[in-house]
This record gives sequence, C-alpha cells and structure tokens, in this order.
Amino acid sequence: MAEAGDNQSSNVWPMVKFLFIVKTGTAEFVFQEVTALSSETQNMEYSGPDNKVYSTDKMPGIKKYSNITLKKGHFKGDRAMWDRYNSLKMNNSKRESVVISLLDEENQPAMTWNLQNAFPVKIIYSDTNSDANNVAIESIELAHEGLVIATP
Repeated sequence: MAEAGDNQSSNVWPMVKFLFIVKTGTAEFVFQEVTALSSETQNMEYSGPDNKVYSTDKMPGIKKYSNITLKKGHFKGDRAMWDRYNSLKMNNSKRESVVISLLDEENQPAMTWNLQNAFPVKIIYSDTNSDANNVAIESIELAHEGLVIATP
C-alpha cells in the first residue's frame, strides 16, 4: 500500500539525476549529460532434432554494451577531450576504467557505473550559427567492454 505524503519515509523518493561526476584514471570531469548506460543480451534460438512442437527454444547469448556519450560545455583553451580522442591509435589505444557516479544530496555516490576498458571512438563539437545564442557543446563517445553497477 502506498504511503500518504505526510508520513512518507526518506528512502522512498527516486534519485535526482542532475548531480554526477565522471572519473577516468586520475582525472575528474564535469559533464552536463551522460547517455546510453545500457547493456543488452542477444537472444539465441535453438531447435533440437527431437523437438515435436516445431518451435525454437530461446536462450541468452552474448552481452553487448552500448557506447556511452558524454556531453559538456566547451571552454576556451580546453583541449582535454580532444587530446584524449587524438591519442587513439589503431589497436594500440590506452584503455581505461571510467567511473560515473550519481551523487546524493550530501554529494556522496548513491550509485556508480564502472566502464571497463573504455576508449574514445568519436568526438563532436556543436554546430556554429551566428543567429543563435546557445552554449558551445562538445561530446565524446566511449566504447567499452563491460558495465558494472555498484551501490554503496
């Protein structure tokens, strides 16, 4: 049964999603958006020779992870994302652990996503338009080989 609003406990409310930090190696970055924290298991179908129903059995297959996109405002002289992307060399790129932490009201991690063996695969700078007065946004896309979720 749902609680009434006047006596609702403090742990019932969902987390806010606008307060988070991203750490890679010894560096800590502030981004305005992180998207595609997801994992998917491929579906395999199998039909044995003794199957009399003429249908397939389904079983879990290989897991695959979506690339993660990180977006932030672009600041004058800030080359950190470009330097990270530009260090990418064919099959010889430095892979790092990336830790994305969703923070609570006391700025403590409430939930953490650990990306394993992450490396940059794409960088995008915002379009320029003299008629607009928007903030310049840069984004970097990371490929990775695993996603581990941790809660304190």
